Amino acid sequence: MNSINIGMIGYKFMGKAHSHAYRDLPMFFPKSIRPEMKVICGRNPEAVAEAASQFGWEEHTTDWKELLKRDDIDLIDINAPSDAHKEIAMEAAKAGKHIFCEKPLALTLDDSREMLAAVEAAGVKHMVGFNYRFAPAVMLAKKLIDEGRLGDIYHFRAWFLQDWIMDPDFPLVWRLQKEVAGSGSHGDLGAHLIDMAHYLVGDMTEVIGMSETFIKERPIPEEMTGLSATSSKSSEKGPVTVDDATLFLARFSNGALGSFEATRFAAGHRSTNSFEINGSKGSVIFDFERMNELQVYFTDDKEDVQGFRRVLATDAAHAYSEAWWPAGHTIGYEHTFIHSFVELMDAFREDRQPVPNFVDGVKCQQVLEAVDLSIEKRQWIQISDL
Repeated sequence: MNSINIGMIGYKFMGKAHSHAYRDLPMFFPKSIRPEMKVICGRNPEAVAEAASQFGWEEHTTDWKELLKRDDIDLIDINAPSDAHKEIAMEAAKAGKHIFCEKPLALTLDDSREMLAAVEAAGVKHMVGFNYRFAPAVMLAKKLIDEGRLGDIYHFRAWFLQDWIMDPDFPLVWRLQKEVAGSGSHGDLGAHLIDMAHYLVGDMTEVIGMSETFIKERPIPEEMTGLSATSSKSSEKGPVTVDDATLFLARFSNGALGSFEATRFAAGHRSTNSFEINGSKGSVIFDFERMNELQVYFTDDKEDVQGFRRVLATDAAHAYSEAWWPAGHTIGYEHTFIHSFVELMDAFREDRQPVPNFVDGVKCQQVLEAVDLSIEKRQWIQISDL
C-alpha cells in the first residue's frame, strides 16, 4: 500500500488544519504512506468549492452519503460539527471505510460506545483527533514518565484558558448550542485535557466538578466561520445552552490527584493549554503557547544547580523532530496534525490500530459525562459507574 484515498467531511477551521497536514506530510515524511486528497464535502456548494480549490482537493461534493458509496475512497475524515459525528461514522463503518474523527467523538457516552462498537464490528481503522499528544515536548514528558525518571506520579494539573467569547454581544455560534456541540468549554477544551491526562498519567477513578454559564443569552448570528461570526441585523437573541467554564477534581487509578480547568472567560488568554506533573523524582511543565519547550526538574540534581530547566524539544532525539528543521528551529500548531496523520499512516503500514482511537474517545466521553453528573448531583462520581 503506497497511498490512501481520503474523503473529508468538513471544510472550515479543522478542515483547513487537516488539509494542510495531508499536503505537507509527503514532503517531510516521504517514507510514509501518501494521503491522496480526493474529495472534500460540505453543505454550502459555493463555500466547499472554494475550499476544494484553496486547500488542494481534487473534487468536492455536498452529499456525504454519496461520498461513502464511492469505491475509490478508503478513509473518511470527519471534522463537521459534533452533532454530525455519530451518523457519519456509523454509516462510514457500514461502508467499510476507515475513519478519522475529530473530538469530542460524540455528543453522549452512549453514542460514542455505539460508534466504537460499529468500527470494531466493521474491522476498520479508527482514530480520534487529540492532536496535542503529538507535540514533541509532550511526547518527551510521556517518555520521562514511562522511563520512571519522574518517579511515582503525585499530581496532574491542567488548564485550557481562552477569552474569545467574553464580549456579551458575540453571536450565538454553534459551539454555544448544546444540541450541536454537546457541551461548551468542557467538551471542547476540557476534552483535550482529559485525553492528555489519560495519555500521560492513566485512567481516572472518580471526579467532582462545577461549571457556570456567565452569559445566558447572545445575539443570533448571520454568518459563522470557524471561531468568528457576525450578528444578524435584528435584535433577536437566543439562549446559551452550554457551559462557559468547567472545573473538576479527579483521582487516578495509580493514586495521583488531578485538577482541571477549562474556560472561555480568562481575559488575556487566547489559548493557554498547559499542564504540570509532579512526581517523586521530578516535575514537568508544558505550555502550548511555548509548544517546543518542556520545563523539567529532577530532585537528584545537585543542590547548587537545582531548578526547572528549559528543554527545547527540537533536536533529532525528540519525536518527529528529525523530519523538520535544524536544532533550535521551532515548529507550530499545524505540525501536531501532521504528526497525527503520520501515526495514522504508520498504522496502515503496520496493520494496527492508530492511537488515540475510538477507545480513547469513549474513555474521554466517560469522564466528560461523569463530571456533568457530579455537577448535577453535587457529589463525587465513580467513573466505573457510567
